Amino acid sequence: MKNDFEFAKIIDNKLTKKLTIQQAFRNWQNQEVWLIVVPHDDDAIIGMGLTILVALQQKVDIHIRITTDGHMGYCSLKEKTKIAKIRAIETRESFRLLGVNLKQVKWLNFNDSHLNSQTGRYFVSKKTPSSIKGADGLQNAFTASLREVKPNRVFVPTIADLHPDHKLTNSELMISLFHASGTIWPELGSPTPVPEVVEFAVYCDYPTPPNIQLKVNQAIFQKKLDGILAYQSQTQIKSCVDSIKKNGSEEYLREIDFKFYNPKIYRSIF
Repeated sequence: MKNDFEFAKIIDNKLTKKLTIQQAFRNWQNQEVWLIVVPHDDDAIIGMGLTILVALQQKVDIHIRITTDGHMGYCSLKEKTKIAKIRAIETRESFRLLGVNLKQVKWLNFNDSHLNSQTGRYFVSKKTPSSIKGADGLQNAFTASLREVKPNRVFVPTIADLHPDHKLTNSELMISLFHASGTIWPELGSPTPVPEVVEFAVYCDYPTPPNIQLKVNQAIFQKKLDGILAYQSQTQIKSCVDSIKKNGSEEYLREIDFKFYNPKIYRSIF
């Protein structure tokens, strides 16, 4: 690898190597705006830390939305009641090491490991940590985030991940793409075009093979490792870190064909 990094991509079952970031991602814009939506604070750096580092080199405007408060991520009893604050400090340090603008890292403050009870959108009589404009629920927060940031590219953990928080973050974000592009719930902001959607893997394999590969040099790889090590409290991710070290300085991403239903696409098979 001659440069600091290089991409490869499978297009129509053909592999093309030595691509720039502009060539690797479809419909690249002159000013890329990325919204990375994660269930937990450490998911982004584990699943796509190298991609973030390379994107920042290319002046991509990156925004992070952390869905849960992380309060169930304690690995010692002495941290049980204060783990959310500890993780918030670790998260800011991790993203600082990557070079992410910390003003663009925000928590949505949903209950960790309990997203199944917080799907959809519903009105609330009293303000909660996750409520926005008098309503609560994942679709409320995701729609508001999409309209606030107006990204042209969105990243989210793969739907195939076994962790329920990861599945729900993915599925609730997908329907929120539809909401955010229309005029429903105007108090959450003005409509925004549907962005390109990219999945990354954290704990589990993809449902179908990814189509983008990123390889980087050792210096960039070390920055990712340093960022992960900022999460000193999260000893349960040791196996992920060991796997990352073992498998080397590469990441894989899966672009999603997010399209609204059109019956014409099925006409030719009948």
